Amino acid sequence: MILHEKMVLRTAFRMLGRLEDAQDVSQEVFLRFYRHFEGIREDLGVPAWLYRTTMNLCFDLLRARKPVESIEWDPPVRATQEDDVERDERRRLLAAALQHLPEKERAAVVLREIEGLDTREVAAILGSTEQTVRSQVSVGKSRLRGLMELFAGRTS
Repeated sequence: MILHEKMVLRTAFRMLGRLEDAQDVSQEVFLRFYRHFEGIREDLGVPAWLYRTTMNLCFDLLRARKPVESIEWDPPVRATQEDDVERDERRRLLAAALQHLPEKERAAVVLREIEGLDTREVAAILGSTEQTVRSQVSVGKSRLRGLMELFAGRTS
C-alpha cells in the first residue's frame, strides 16, 4: 500500500503544485478507499480507482481555489555538478508550466507522460476516450514546451 500512497501523493502534487494540498487530497483518497473498499469494481482495479479518485478530488480543489500565482518549489539543493543544476531547473520549469495547463490536459499529461500509464488506462481514469486522451496529451505537451520556454526566458 505504501507504493499506492506515494503514487497518489506524487500525482496530486503534480496536479496541484502545493504539498499541503496534495497531502490533504491523498488523505481524503485513502479515507474514501477504506470506506468504499467493498464497492470497488474489480474490472477497474485498485490503482485505477485511486488515480480516478485522486484526479476527481484534485479537479474539485482546483475549481474551488483561486488561480495559483506561484508554485511551491522543492527545497533548494546544493548541486555539485552543472547537470544537477540544469535537471533541477527543468524540473522547476515543468512544475510551473503544468500549473498553467487546463486541468483536463494537465491530468492527461501527468497520468500518461509522467506517471507512465497507457492511453487506455488514462481514458478509463478520466472517463474519456482514448482519442481524446491522445489529443489532450499532444496539445498539453505542445503548450508545456511553449510555457517552459517562456518561463526560462523570464529567469534568464
